[in-house]
Amino acid sequence: MVAGRYVCPLCGHHYPVGAYYRLSLVLDRGTFRELDGSLTSNDPLSFPGYAAKLDTARRRTGMSEAVVTATGRMGGQKVAVGALDSRFFMGSMSAALGEKVTRLVEYAEKNKLPLILFSASGGARMQEGILSLMQMAKTSAALERFSQKGGMYISVLTHPTTGGVTASFASLGDIMLAEPGALIGFAGPRVIEQTIGEKLPEGFQSAEYLLEHGFLDAIVPRAQLRDTLLQLLKLHGKGGGERAK
Repeated sequence: MVAGRYVCPLCGHHYPVGAYYRLSLVLDRGTFRELDGSLTSNDPLSFPGYAAKLDTARRRTGMSEAVVTATGRMGGQKVAVGALDSRFFMGSMSAALGEKVTRLVEYAEKNKLPLILFSASGGARMQEGILSLMQMAKTSAALERFSQKGGMYISVLTHPTTGGVTASFASLGDIMLAEPGALIGFAGPRVIEQTIGEKLPEGFQSAEYLLEHGFLDAIVPRAQLRDTLLQLLKLHGKGGGERAK
C-alpha cells in the first residue's frame, strides 16, 4: 500500500493519508520547510475534556494541529503548501488551524508564491465555538487579498472535505481539484435528507458528481497529482512564483 501511495491496486480506492506524507508526494525531495510548526490550540473556552483530547491527538499523530503548512519546491519552483490531516480531530477547523492557513496565505502573498492547499476535514471544531466559525471569514478574507495581488491558489479536495472548511478556503481555489471518490459538501447526506425530507441523487456530494455539475475542474488520481500540479505551475508562468536560482 505504501508503494502504491495508499491506493487500492484492485478497486482504486484512495485511503486517507497523513499531512506530512501527502506533502512528501508532491514536493521535491529535501525541500520541505515547515512554517509555524509549534502553533496550537489552547482550549479557549475551557470546554470539558477538550484539553485532554488535544493532548491525545498530539501524542497519536506527532502534530501540533490538524494542518501542516510549509514551503518547498516543485520542479525547482518554490511554493507555499498546506495539508489538513483527518487523524487530528477529523481535520476540524480550530482557531489555530485558521491562523496557520491565514499566515500561509499571507506568506505566499508577501513572497509572490503559488499556493496549494490539500483539504480533509469534518468541519468546524465545536469545542471552540464561534472562535472556530470566525476562521471561515478570516481565511476567506486572506485569500481575497491574495487573489487581488495576482496570486494563484490551487485547492485539492480529499476525502472527506465538509462543513466550514468546504464553506470557506477549500472552495475558493482558482483551480479546483479532487481525489477520486472524495466526499465533498457542507452538511452530510443524511442530515440533508432528514432536513428536506427527500432522497438525494445517487452519488450526491461525491467528487465525480461535483465534477459533472461544474464545481471541480478535474479529478486527479493520487499517482498523477504531482505531475498535474507541475503542469499547472508551468502554465501559470514565472510570475506565479519564485524560481530556483
